[in-house]
Amino acid sequence: MDATTDGATATLPSRITPELIARLTDYVATGNGTVDLVEVYTGAVYGTLPQSGTDQVAAAVATARTAQKKWAATPLSERLAVFQRFHDLILENHEIISDLIQIGTGKTRRMAFEESCDTPMVISHYLKTAKRVLAPIKRAGGIPFVNASIEMHKPKGVVAVISPWNFPFAISLSDSAPAFIAGNGVVLKPDNKTALCVLFAVDLLIKAGLPRDLVQVVCGTGPDIGPTLIDNVDYVMFTGSSATGRIIGSQAGANVISCSLELGGKNPMLILDDADLDVTVPGAVFAVYGNSGQACMHIERIYVHESKYDEFLRRFTEAAEELGKKAGAAYDFEPEFGSLVSVDHMERVSAHIEDAKAKGATVVTGGYPRPDLGPAFYQPTVLTGVTPDMVHAKAETFGPVVSIYKFRDVEEAIRLANDTDYGLNASVWGKNIARATEIGARLEAGNVNINDGFITSYSSKATPSGGVKQSGIGTRHGDAGLLKYTDTVHIGVQKIQVMAARAKQPYAQQLKSTLMTLKFMRRFGIR
Repeated sequence: MDATTDGATATLPSRITPELIARLTDYVATGNGTVDLVEVYTGAVYGTLPQSGTDQVAAAVATARTAQKKWAATPLSERLAVFQRFHDLILENHEIISDLIQIGTGKTRRMAFEESCDTPMVISHYLKTAKRVLAPIKRAGGIPFVNASIEMHKPKGVVAVISPWNFPFAISLSDSAPAFIAGNGVVLKPDNKTALCVLFAVDLLIKAGLPRDLVQVVCGTGPDIGPTLIDNVDYVMFTGSSATGRIIGSQAGANVISCSLELGGKNPMLILDDADLDVTVPGAVFAVYGNSGQACMHIERIYVHESKYDEFLRRFTEAAEELGKKAGAAYDFEPEFGSLVSVDHMERVSAHIEDAKAKGATVVTGGYPRPDLGPAFYQPTVLTGVTPDMVHAKAETFGPVVSIYKFRDVEEAIRLANDTDYGLNASVWGKNIARATEIGARLEAGNVNINDGFITSYSSKATPSGGVKQSGIGTRHGDAGLLKYTDTVHIGVQKIQVMAARAKQPYAQQLKSTLMTLKFMRRFGIR
């Protein structure tokens, strides 16, 4: 259980009433007690969240499965109409969505609002493309004109979407929306700390016309209910740590079901000798400290060409210190730097920094909590002299801390950037875009951003996004992000019976004619 602050009083926005909380938590499949809901800014308990038992998880999947059969038979145009309405409802309710995101995560208002915009962007993309992507495709058969091949895409059935606490609204809904559009039922398992914003989204989905039983919500810890959930569904979409991803992937494999896993990262940034520091420094500050460093694709390692190193370090440090002065706990747009999600997580981040300090790293700035702002705030931190024996050098810290290194030539920079088990995101900065892009293509990452930290690639909803190496399998976004929720079915149609053995014809003669036919078709490009 994450720590709370004894005697603290919640400061919830007036829109978040006890009646609203009660209505939203009623969507949870209950049966295993409750946990406290904590306002991150104050550490105060403001309500309780029901927990689901294993029986309730199995029942939730069964309910979604029954509803899914009718939903799959619903014309795609009608399914899309639901999401057009859902898109509009998100935009109309952006203030309360931002409230709920902030309460559970402690992020700034800007980050909360931008998170709420991700789902409409994903929905808008699939509103335009789903009919094309899901339509049957007629292809040539083994022998053109004689037989035909039809590629069809049918929904998997029931999809489990297991989402993290750092972007709870965006990831839960941006991952489940294409699953619904493809004709599936969905069981959502949000993190306990940030479940309320997900539950509000469920409320909006139902208002938009999604069948009530088609979407189910279960809450609980991963070890308690995760195995039961995976044992009962047809597909798993998980975003979280690599350690948990391995467990989920192993169980999904044992059940012979597919999964998509977006896992951890130790994302590098390369600053080349021709980088314009006037744009690079602000971009790097956001790439490192956006969402207080709690983003899978945020930058944790910066490699700077020796000709730029001293100036970059000075300017970046000054910017980090200035950002720390703009930190605050407020449900408005004034603070530019927010809290970490919990005291427990703040202590984990702090432990990485203390380990680095004890082993000889230099804390250039930061390196301490900010209890003057709230129980889980931590000052933006810059480290130098980080060596491979330090925890922060290799492990994902997932907080407002970055290590900065110097390099002499591009080959050294590429080698250092790729020296990690992870491969989620990377960033390259330089005025010569062609050169920077060529260098970026050599980095071992599923997403590479040129003259940007991570927003450029992640906001491109038409292109698949995912990790390599230990950063996961599968992708979200693009055609692949919709098709992964379907089974590909191949229907072969034989128009004339020419492929079976022909009566009274010696096989040697059949062999000869077959070889001649294959050569003929290849020569004239028939197949």
